[in-house]
Amino acid sequence: MKVEVDQDVCVGSGQCLLTAPDVFDQRDADAIVELLDAEPPAAQHQVVRHAAAGCPAAAITVHET
Repeated sequence: MKVEVDQDVCVGSGQCLLTAPDVFDQRDADAIVELLDAEPPAAQHQVVRHAAAGCPAAAITVHET
């Protein structure tokens, strides 16, 4: 799995951070998503998919490898 985020469309809702805190964070200044792990381990794949599906701005893209 490879994960990408689009900071330009992120609205800072924080749902990704709440869902997958080992993979996503938010910038302190504006709460925009930061990607901590672009290739998370298999144990994180399901929560990353859930975070991407729940992103209100569709700022997270998951590429299955």
